[in-house]
Amino acid sequence: MSLAAEIARGIEAEVIATGWPVGASLGSEAALQQRYGVSRSVLREAVRLVEHHQVARMRRGPGGGLIVTEPDARPATRAVVSYLAYAGTTLDEVLGARRLLEPLASGLAAERIDEAGIRSLRALLASDRSGPVHDDIHVVLAELTGNPVLALFTDVLSRMTVRYAAAAESGAAAGRRALAAMAADHDDIIAAVTAGDRVKATTVTSRHLDTVAGLLAGRSPGAPRRTIAPSGAGDKRAETLAATISEDIVGAGWVPGAVVGAEADLLDRYGVSRSVLREAIRILEFHTVARMRRGPGGGLVVTAPEPQASIDTVALYLEYRRPSREDLQVVRDAIEIDAVATVAAGVAAGDLVLPALGPGTVASAVHTAAHDPQHTDAAEANFHTGMAELAGNSVLTLFLRILVELFRRHWAAQGDQPVPGPEDAAQVDLAHAKILEAVVAGDDGLARHRSRRHLEALSSWWL
Repeated sequence: MSLAAEIARGIEAEVIATGWPVGASLGSEAALQQRYGVSRSVLREAVRLVEHHQVARMRRGPGGGLIVTEPDARPATRAVVSYLAYAGTTLDEVLGARRLLEPLASGLAAERIDEAGIRSLRALLASDRSGPVHDDIHVVLAELTGNPVLALFTDVLSRMTVRYAAAAESGAAAGRRALAAMAADHDDIIAAVTAGDRVKATTVTSRHLDTVAGLLAGRSPGAPRRTIAPSGAGDKRAETLAATISEDIVGAGWVPGAVVGAEADLLDRYGVSRSVLREAIRILEFHTVARMRRGPGGGLVVTAPEPQASIDTVALYLEYRRPSREDLQVVRDAIEIDAVATVAAGVAAGDLVLPALGPGTVASAVHTAAHDPQHTDAAEANFHTGMAELAGNSVLTLFLRILVELFRRHWAAQGDQPVPGPEDAAQVDLAHAKILEAVVAGDDGLARHRSRRHLEALSSWWL
C-alpha cells in the first residue's frame, strides 16, 4: 500500500471514530500535513482517495478544510461489480444470490413498510413498465426494509443482472411474454408487500426470479454498460474516467498483465487532461484494477484485483449507514445456512467431494476453537466462509466476507465485549463438528437445522 493510501485509510478511520460528523472539518491542508507528517503532494493524493470514497472533500478558501461528507453507495457498488466481473461470476451465481436475498427482502419489507413506502412503490410501478429486467423495484424494496446491507447487496445483484440483460433479445415473442409476466409479478409483489403478507411476498418474489432466469437463460454477460459509470451531477471527471476504464478492462476479458495503453494513448483515447487521467489511475491502483508501469514497454497494466479492496470499500460505506447487529445477522445467517445446505445437498447428489480434513480446509476450523479460545471468532468465520467457498457461489462468498469484516469492526468497537472462554470455544467446536457430520452424511435438512441452532446460540455472546 502506498503512503498516500495509508494516510487515506487513517483519515477515514478518524471519520468513523468520531461518528461520521457530516459537515465537520477535519482540519486545513496545512494542519493535516503537519498531523500526518507528510509532504503536500502525498497529502493531496490521500485526499483525492478520500474524496473518491465520498468520506470527505477539500473545501478551499476562508473557513475551508477537509469537510466530512455524506456518501452514497456508488463507489461501493462499483468496487464489488468490478471484482465480480473479474472473478468470472456466472449468471447462475447471480440468480442464486438473488433467489436467496430478494425473497428475504420482500418478506421483511412486508413486515416493516409504512404508508410513505407504499406510495413510493406504487409511484415506481406506475413510472416505467418497459424495462423491468433491471428490477429497480427490488432495490427499493430492499431499502424499505431499513437494512442497508440488504439494500447494497440487492443493488449489486441488480447491476450484475444488467450485464446479462444486455445480451437478451427482448424483442422476440418469448421475450415479450417474459417481460409481461415480470410486470405482472411486480404488481403481485407490491400488492403482497402493501398488504403486509410476508409469505405471499416471499413466494411471488421467488416465482418472479424463475421468470427472470427463463428470460436470461443461456446468456453470457453483455457488453459493458455505461450505466455502471457515475452519471450524477456531483461526479468528478476522474471518477467517471476510472469507472469507464474499468468497464473497458472488463469488456476486454480482464487479462492481468495486458497493457491498456501508454499515457499518451489514453489521453487521446479518452479525451481528458493529464491531471484527470493521473487521478483516475490513482483510483484504479487503489482498487487494484490496474497500475501504471513506467519505462520502455510500460503503460497502464491490468492487474488481478484482490477481493479485500472491494470488501474494505463496502465496509467503509456501511460504516456510514450504520447497520444494526440484527441487520448484519439476518443476512449473514441466510448466507451461512444456505451454504451449509448447498454443500450437504452436493455431497448427497455425488456432485461434491469434501476435501481432506487437514490444515487449511474448512474442517480444520472445527478443531481451532478448542485449541485457542482467544481466536474462536476467527475459527467461526473461517468455518462458514470455507463452507461458502465449497458451495461454489462467488457472489455469496464475497458477500459473506464483507459481513465477516463488518462483524469484526462491530466487535472491535465494543471494548467491553467479553472474550470467549474455554466453554464458549468448546460449544463452537462441538457445533461445527455436528454441522460437518450432517454435511458429510449429505443430510441438507439436518445441516440446515444444526446451523440455525448454532447461529442462534452464538448470538448470545458474539452479538
